Amino acid sequence: MQDFSGKLAVITGGGAGIGRALTKQLASEGCSVAMCDVSQADMDESCAYALDGAPQGVRVTSFLADVAMEAELEAFRDDTLKRHEIDHIHLLFNNAGIGGGGSMISSPRDVWERTFGVCWYGVYYSARAFLPALMRADEGHMINVSSVNGFWASLGPETSHTAYSAAKFAVKGFTEALVNDFRNNAPHLKASVVMPGHIGTNIALNTMREFGELSSQDIPSGDPDFVGDQQARGEAFRDTGLNPVEAAKIILQGVRDERWRILVGTDAQALDQAVREAPEEAYEQEFMETRVAPVLPSLLAALD
Repeated sequence: MQDFSGKLAVITGGGAGIGRALTKQLASEGCSVAMCDVSQADMDESCAYALDGAPQGVRVTSFLADVAMEAELEAFRDDTLKRHEIDHIHLLFNNAGIGGGGSMISSPRDVWERTFGVCWYGVYYSARAFLPALMRADEGHMINVSSVNGFWASLGPETSHTAYSAAKFAVKGFTEALVNDFRNNAPHLKASVVMPGHIGTNIALNTMREFGELSSQDIPSGDPDFVGDQQARGEAFRDTGLNPVEAAKIILQGVRDERWRILVGTDAQALDQAVREAPEEAYEQEFMETRVAPVLPSLLAALD
């Protein structure tokens, strides 16, 4: 799919970050977009941003939906096809995600399952909802956003990171399996898994917004400044890393090139190589110090 003009793209998590940047770049190329998110205010900003300077005839619509709820994604699908007056889509970007639920032991189960539900079931439910419409197009492409945590389940040996990593591994495996599934049963479709490194987005801040007040299990004993520290870390994460606009450019070029595996950022490429070269050491302190720290300095600074 070399030309996005005249196509229709669906983007989950379109209210900010990579989703907003994808919406803008696709609209600028003449591609209409239907997005969903849990924040109408964020989507309103994304819609205005995307339509500013877009070619005549481009439409950008929004729908309030929680991707962890299958019925809401089905309603999003129905709204998309009705409002765009079409029975098919060409591009499906399963992009929505949050953090949280770091530990199977100390994190509350509802927080763990919420994170897993958004990051994994949000992809699966969206794929189920939109796949028939994608198949009705003459050519289609499903793009599922995983993470470097889809091949390295860690933020370092001193940090628990289970829910997000487990979900992102699932997204990666699902997409890889779709490569052959589409080839065998829907050869006009392509699938790509996106694995970004540190992208400067609001994901950490949105995670705090999602879960509201942190439970007592998440607050270190005797640390009254913990919540303020988390806010500062979230802002630092947002203000460093690869710009989402650049990330979106890399993703869309990967779609044009029909690459099933899209690493986003030099840090993602370096970390992928490091894990492949030393998989048995990937969760040791020495690996963190010698292989990760040199390629993810901005992320580690934000987590410090």
